[in-house]
Amino acid sequence: MDRLDTMRLYARIVELGSFTAAANDLDLPRATVTHAIKRLEARLGAQLLQRTTRSQRVTRDGQAYYAHCVRLLADLDEVEADFRDAALKPQGRLRIDLPATLARQLVIPALAEFCARFPQIELEIGTGDRLVDLLREGVDCVLRVGELPDSGLVGRRVATLPQVTVASAAYLRRHGKPRSLAELQQGHLAVNWVSPTTRRPEPALEFVVNRRRRMVSLPGRVTVSGVEAYLACCEAGLGIAQLPRYRVADALAAGSMREILPELRPPSLPVHVLYASQRQMPARLRVFVDWLVELMGTRS
Repeated sequence: MDRLDTMRLYARIVELGSFTAAANDLDLPRATVTHAIKRLEARLGAQLLQRTTRSQRVTRDGQAYYAHCVRLLADLDEVEADFRDAALKPQGRLRIDLPATLARQLVIPALAEFCARFPQIELEIGTGDRLVDLLREGVDCVLRVGELPDSGLVGRRVATLPQVTVASAAYLRRHGKPRSLAELQQGHLAVNWVSPTTRRPEPALEFVVNRRRRMVSLPGRVTVSGVEAYLACCEAGLGIAQLPRYRVADALAAGSMREILPELRPPSLPVHVLYASQRQMPARLRVFVDWLVELMGTRS
């Protein structure tokens, strides 16, 4: 029997007036109750109860100890009740980090529904494309697009975003619309990309051909490391780009951007929510992750 259980036992003995009544109330053997109180008195170095064959009396030390037990057990019950309530009604501050474009176009427009569903959760949102150190920066979770690095974090896939190969209408008027990969590699330009974290250039374009990935590197007049600049350069007619379809859906519908080689689309991009490994995930984080799965699943 641990100390808290012994405190509860002693409090019930005082409140009910006998060892037998406390034993029955807590469904314990009478011998266990007697042994536990003897050990408690030995540990405290004080007599708490004066016992005779017919009655018992709480000593002065026993009264003082009982008062402490009542206060400590009440505090513990209050703390546990708060956590049970938090599990039923998630609450508290949640720090999240999102890619800027994904936040602006997909997540933030839907946040009002999340806030209405969980009014006691306060969100602190960071946006960017840099790698975030969750533990050092105190961030609860991040949403990331692309293949996962080996970071030691827990990753849960929330969506798979279809990609398209696009160019501006102005670019295609100048260079023509390629109808095959062979034509693509004859005189066409790409908006080239360099990783903002590694600073290494990456293959400009990637296609799925007969279920296999094929890389196509094209010359380019510009190289960028930011997703907004990547899209802006494509819109400005500086080259061909590959982007998640949701980012250019309006421009495709308006005709200012055109899809190239729709039969050889790029691989879809996985989207994961990442968080630190925890034995017991806080309720506020759990419901937010579940909500992201629900939200992003509509984009798969």
